[in-house]
Amino acid sequence: MPAERNLSEENVKETLHAAILESLQVFEPPEKLTVSQWADKYRMLSKEETSRPGMWDTSSVLYMKFIMDTFSDETIREIVLLKSTQIGGSECMINMVGYTIDQKPSRIYYVLPDDDLCIKFSDNRLKRMFRSNKEVFAGKVNMKSDAKFLKFKGGFVAVASARSPSELASWSVPIVLLDEIDKYPVWSGNEASPIKLAEERTKNWPVAKIVKISTPTLKTGAIYKAYESTDVKYQYEMPCPHCGKPITFKFSQIKWPKNEYGEADTTVVQYQAYYECEHCHGRIDDRHKLQILKQGHWVPVNKVQGRPRSVGFQLNSIYSPWLTFGTIAVEFLTSKDDPEMLMNFVNSWLGEPWEDKAAAMDSDAVQDRMTELPEGMVPHWAQLITGGVDVQKNGFYWTIRAWGYRLTSQNIAHGWAESFEEIEAIMNKMWPDEEGELRWQVNLCAMDSGYDTEDVYDFCLMNAEWCVPVKGITSQMIGRFRRSSIDAVGKQYHGQALYIINGDSYKDMIASRLRRPIGKGCWMVYDGSDIDYAEQITSEHKVATVKNGRRMESWVPKTAHAQNHYLDSEVYAACAADLLQVRYLDEKKETADVQPGVGSRPQEGKETNFIDIGEGWLK
Repeated sequence: MPAERNLSEENVKETLHAAILESLQVFEPPEKLTVSQWADKYRMLSKEETSRPGMWDTSSVLYMKFIMDTFSDETIREIVLLKSTQIGGSECMINMVGYTIDQKPSRIYYVLPDDDLCIKFSDNRLKRMFRSNKEVFAGKVNMKSDAKFLKFKGGFVAVASARSPSELASWSVPIVLLDEIDKYPVWSGNEASPIKLAEERTKNWPVAKIVKISTPTLKTGAIYKAYESTDVKYQYEMPCPHCGKPITFKFSQIKWPKNEYGEADTTVVQYQAYYECEHCHGRIDDRHKLQILKQGHWVPVNKVQGRPRSVGFQLNSIYSPWLTFGTIAVEFLTSKDDPEMLMNFVNSWLGEPWEDKAAAMDSDAVQDRMTELPEGMVPHWAQLITGGVDVQKNGFYWTIRAWGYRLTSQNIAHGWAESFEEIEAIMNKMWPDEEGELRWQVNLCAMDSGYDTEDVYDFCLMNAEWCVPVKGITSQMIGRFRRSSIDAVGKQYHGQALYIINGDSYKDMIASRLRRPIGKGCWMVYDGSDIDYAEQITSEHKVATVKNGRRMESWVPKTAHAQNHYLDSEVYAACAADLLQVRYLDEKKETADVQPGVGSRPQEGKETNFIDIGEGWLK
């Protein structure tokens, strides 16, 4: 009996001891981890979240480790990441949210550009993280919370829209995460900017964190200005696998093979592009990339006295372990000839702000693009010619331009006409080639219908085989033009095609090609072209404006009384070329035996398929 009693007492003591230890665990402080350590230890990625499910592995995106860990540094108040798309920025912020909920519960504002994104982000990103990591967040996160107000023990995540000032002014919080801030509405004067409103929420907290992440747009954009104002800026350096000297990935060091004409085959470039070390000129291939990324580290490019309060980082797509040098080179080659696509490449692939040099263009840029051909002569490389007419109160400004492969173009004539009859004669005139043979005629003319509208519609209807009405718009529009129809019941031109033109897009194209050297792809003028024409072509510049809470880049006259009629005429001529599918022209073969009539508008009485160019370009 005594032995049994002693055994029973011993079991009670063990049970009591275990219960005491379990109770004390409630008061045990959480293990001290950085954000990257927390993510590596606890964050599981599901198939719903990524194409590479499994445990989060910071070593696969090692450039994100130091950025995430600055969030754990209480001396750093502001973190700015200027980045390309798909580099891991949003995942980095999601890790910060998970770390806060699990390690240091507190209030969080997560701000996105608009309300629709808020709902999608909460349901598809945050809640999926909670579901994929139930062992971490079970009992902490209230999964029944509203999508825009996720409650957890010790705090909440308010997912707020940058378009709702009331949402941004609702709570006092120590943590503000601002995602894609260059897509936020800009300050209009009625309310404080959304970024400022969100930042104001932290001012009563002695230890606070503000994180700003975005793909840049312009140098005037919010993310670039935030990056420039940081105390310390860092760059990610890696050792060259050949010479060991530190390198940072720059697009200028990606090289690819070219043919004897300096052109590149994208199929070849995709697999043969490589990175060249700026020090030893050694060839760094894709097989070296992951190795040197893992050996890299962030290095400050400037120093500040004392402890920095704000830090800035910049990352481009070359750092992505999932993109090859060839993929990036091909993206550039397919984007470089289109200003909009090139801007996207600079912003979304290089993580750099777009700097439009068009505002600095002056008449010299046009005068410097004079060829040796005289006025009225069509170049040998031309495949079609188009006209553009800007209608004024007392007459018409007109232009005629030749077009060839890769949007190579040259003005062959321009001027002023006083009547529709004179315009008709000019556009039906035969123009000589370089051998002096009269074999060219305007294929298509686009005429402005913004003034004297009914007469323009009548004229275009009567000359529908070579002339179409167009109308420019000042609001932003996707694409260069769209087909509409004239709504004028009872008029003979009712239902006639009318083309709505995005003038800014064509002015972008003209400005971009004016910067090219004379030759293939350049926007050129004839020898002796007058200064008035040059000044009108460069009479506008592109400036940032705000409309309906959105930042827009628009072309406007440089001065209040600047004349821009020839510029508008060239916009219309470019649209006419697009209607003829100029962007799909093949390179013209140079032959001694040129077929007569090629490139000219068919004459009356001859069989033709002109209207059917491109299988219905007027449809």
